[in-house]
Order: sequence, then C-alpha cells, then structure tokens
Amino acid sequence: MPDDNFTSDDFTPLPDPRRRADPIKGRGTATHLAHRFDTRQRVNDGEGAWPETADGGGANDVDDVPPAPRTEVTPEQARSILSRNDSPDIPFSQALNPYRGCEHGCIYCYARPTHSYLNLSPGLDFETRLVAKANAAERLSVALQKPGHVCSPINLGSATDVYQPIEREWRLTRALLEVLGACHHPFSLVTKSAGVLRDLDLLARAAERRLCYVMVSVTTLDGRLSRTLEPRAAAPWARLDAVRQLAEAGVPVGVNVAPIIPFLNEPEIERIVEAAAQAGAHAIHHTVVRLPWEVNPLFQEWLDHHVPERAARIMARIREMHGGRDYDADFRTRMKGQGVWAELIRQRVRGAAARHGLGHSGPHLDVSAFDPSLLKPKAPCASGPQGSLF
Repeated sequence: MPDDNFTSDDFTPLPDPRRRADPIKGRGTATHLAHRFDTRQRVNDGEGAWPETADGGGANDVDDVPPAPRTEVTPEQARSILSRNDSPDIPFSQALNPYRGCEHGCIYCYARPTHSYLNLSPGLDFETRLVAKANAAERLSVALQKPGHVCSPINLGSATDVYQPIEREWRLTRALLEVLGACHHPFSLVTKSAGVLRDLDLLARAAERRLCYVMVSVTTLDGRLSRTLEPRAAAPWARLDAVRQLAEAGVPVGVNVAPIIPFLNEPEIERIVEAAAQAGAHAIHHTVVRLPWEVNPLFQEWLDHHVPERAARIMARIREMHGGRDYDADFRTRMKGQGVWAELIRQRVRGAAARHGLGHSGPHLDVSAFDPSLLKPKAPCASGPQGSLF
C-alpha cells in the first residue's frame, strides 16, 4: 500500500521544463512532474522547450509538440509479492499488486506517488512506464506455502489495476488467480476494467467456495468525463455490464462509487447507485477524493485544463472535507472525509443504497478451506508476456 501518512502541503514539486501545456489524448496527464525524492537541478531554456528525443532530434519538427508517448513495460523478478498493512480504515491485511504503475491513467489515483520509489515521475511515467512482476505467480505460491503464512483474504489491485490493458498480454492476474484457486485461498479484487470477465471461469469457481469478492469502481456515468478523468479505463457502460455478468455467474460483486469529487461526479451519486443496483451489485462502497503528495498538483492541473470554471469550488470543498487542507492522511477520516460535506455524501450514498436494498460490506469469505499442500512446485515464470488473448 502507498505510504501516505503525510499532508500534501508538505510537498512542492520542482519546476520541470518537460511540462506540457496541453493534455495528451488518451493520457491522464502530460506532465513529467518531478517526484519528491528528485534532487536533480532542472533548468528551463527560457522558452519551455522539450528535451531532445532519443534519436537526437527535436520533439517535433513541424509544431514542436512531442509524439504521443507509448506504453513501455519492464519485466521484474520480484523477491516478494505480498504486502501487509495494519491500517484501521482498510478492510484487508494482505495485498498483492502484479504491476507497478497503471495504464488507465486516472488523474486522481492515490497510488501515483509510488512511482517515486522507482525514480520515475508520478505524472506521465506512472501511466506509460510500467513494471510487470513476471514471477508473481511463482512468488505467491512460495509465500502461501511458508509455515508462518496466516490465511486471510488477499486483495488484488490496491495500488494498480490488475486488469489494466497490459494484462491482456502478460496474464499475470490470471496466473495469480490460478494459484489462489488451487489452494482454496480467499481473495478480493478491485478494478475499473471489463477485462475481469476474461477470468469469469476462475472467479465463478472461487465464488462457489465462498472464496472471492469483486469490486468494480464506477466513478461516473458520463462517458465524456470518464475519457478525460480515467482515459484508458473501461467505459462506464462496460463496467456496469461486467457487474451484471459477474452477478449472473454467481460472483458476489460490489460497486465502488469512488472517488467522489465535489461538483464533478458528486451530483451523480444517486444515479450511479441506481445503475449498480439494476446491474445486480450486492453492495455499495464509496470514498472521497484523496490528494497525497504529487497527486495534488497533477489533479489541480487537470482541473485547470478541463473544468477551469469549477476548479476553485471543487478545491474549496475538498479542503473542507480534509480539515482545511488539500489532504489530511489521518486514518480516521482520509477515506470518507470529515465535516458537513463529507457527512452529506455519506448520507446520500447510504440513503440511495437503502432505497435499492444494497448493503455496504462484502461477503464473509471462507478461510477454513485453505490448504497449501494442494500447491505443486512450478517452473519459474518466463520474463515476458504470455501472448495476447485478443
């Protein structure tokens, strides 16, 4: 889990000459924001010019706009795969993330600051320079067979989306589900991708044994807003269709109305809950927007680009929900906020869910069936994609 026991007021990003004025279609940000550990001196040439490209040429000989960045994936041989937390506001103690970074490019993503640990920008790098833990399934198998492993539900996707586009080729998530299913280990996962349906066979099998819970995040029903707010995530209708197909297959599925951003997607709360209920969701969850570290300047830049007429109002309400600051990392309030506005949002979510007979918690997953002896030793995973299904 990202370490966000801080306030974003403590961070002022370094000026960066690689900052791009205009958004890039299909990306959450065009900014190579300097991360908080970066000590390099950045010098602007006075004209805001971009650095030379790898081939020695300028950004673009025609209009000085650099080409759209491509997604790069670097394989990594992970030494460990499970992360643990004792945060009182997180409903799981173990998490697993097969990728670092996320191509979905959600501008509000609280996990963006984790790219700083790789000496990469939480801005554009987070969504274009990804890392795949190629041996994730192998390391998980080893971890589950350790004598000291205590079985409790493992969450997949706490700091990345396990069904982001590169999963089509790498298939790391499916390999992890196969390991968990083989030894009857319970798990939950959260995603914004309809790609979860590819593994419906494994999820349905796990659901029959009360071993899985799927959460699908639906931020907005507005396709145009979704395309800029979370540019490479599935369209809202596709996510709701995934909820429907999961529910029809017997997989317990909840909808996460998150993050709720005042004056942006907040007016849609009741409609999202209604659409989730119609799709067959079992429960409704919600969080308010969080702006830790480098997420704060990136998000405010996005507001200035896309909704400048509402930017000041949105930030004023966000500060109201975080004790007067852009972000407050207090465990008691960081997920749901505090104050009148946070309470109003909570009541609206609860009221809408109650009208449609939806609860606010997932099912109790079975930890008694876990049997690590069912796992068989496997050959190390290849350090490359496994071939696309599409």
